[in-house]
Amino acid sequence: MIGGNADLLQHPRRNLGNRYRTQAQKFARLASRDPDRFDDNMAWAEQNARQALLHDFTDERNWRCLADIKVVVQDGQGLCAVLEDVFIILGRDAEQVEQLKDVNFLLVGLELLEAAFSRDPLDPDTWWSTLEENSIGNELEDFAARCRRLDFSDQRANIVYGRRLERIRSGGYENLFIELARHLLAHRPNNHELWMELGRLYERREEMDEAWSCYDHVQQLQPHQTTRDAFLERITGRLMGEKEKPWTAPSIEKRSQFLEHMVQLSQRISSVEEIPEVSIQIEDETPSIHPDLVRLQSLMEAGDASEAFFLARRLVSQGEEWAEEWVAKAKKAF
Repeated sequence: MIGGNADLLQHPRRNLGNRYRTQAQKFARLASRDPDRFDDNMAWAEQNARQALLHDFTDERNWRCLADIKVVVQDGQGLCAVLEDVFIILGRDAEQVEQLKDVNFLLVGLELLEAAFSRDPLDPDTWWSTLEENSIGNELEDFAARCRRLDFSDQRANIVYGRRLERIRSGGYENLFIELARHLLAHRPNNHELWMELGRLYERREEMDEAWSCYDHVQQLQPHQTTRDAFLERITGRLMGEKEKPWTAPSIEKRSQFLEHMVQLSQRISSVEEIPEVSIQIEDETPSIHPDLVRLQSLMEAGDASEAFFLARRLVSQGEEWAEEWVAKAKKAF
């Protein structure tokens, strides 16, 4: 429904979301007072409700507003689409809605929406408070198990779960934050803010090689930010001040291992089958094709830009300069 437009957003804009929701509610009230212009006013109400979601999908009131309008105009299919979008943002399988084909969404759609928000509040503070009210250890285990199997390639889902991970980190569960953050980044590598948070945590834990790798990703995604270079200056200056051997960037092997791990995480959602290695006799005059190049081409054709990005970056770290082109192609495809 609005998934394509969501990719245009980097951050929800609450003020605009509130403004458009207020306008939507205003037109809905006008429609109830003026039957002659009911259709026109409801059309404006729906348009404004969609704009509210476009600008802030993290506010449950915006979803309720659009859902209420769908019920008023008796648009059962539209309400079903709203619920599918909610399930995608919450990291759930949208196919669950397929099991409800025979259900009258106009009768139970609003209840389903409230049940979804009751189980998974969009507001990260409310979500964390809900966990603390229950057995937080068991709740976090269930949450982690879900994160390991869910698809976070949708930018909105990545943002919602990224904010939840921030609460997990601030709550003292740093190891869990690191594990789950990598899952989110494997699905959407261009989340430079999450790379930054992960790098800062690694740096605070004195895990400098991992911190460098995270900051390197930030600078690769946002070349105008000299995050990696600033880290090098910071850590080298500190070590030299202590009269120790200056720290240097991690070895090629270490970088390659880090990126290989990200490739493996990305493969869990890859739609491309592994290319079997076969022995084929090729005449001398026939140029050989690099197997990793074939893999990159297959990944990009299948739309698996995340795995292609990490694979290409790993190849570059190993000295394969030809893969630079594929890093750029994968970044454009995010």
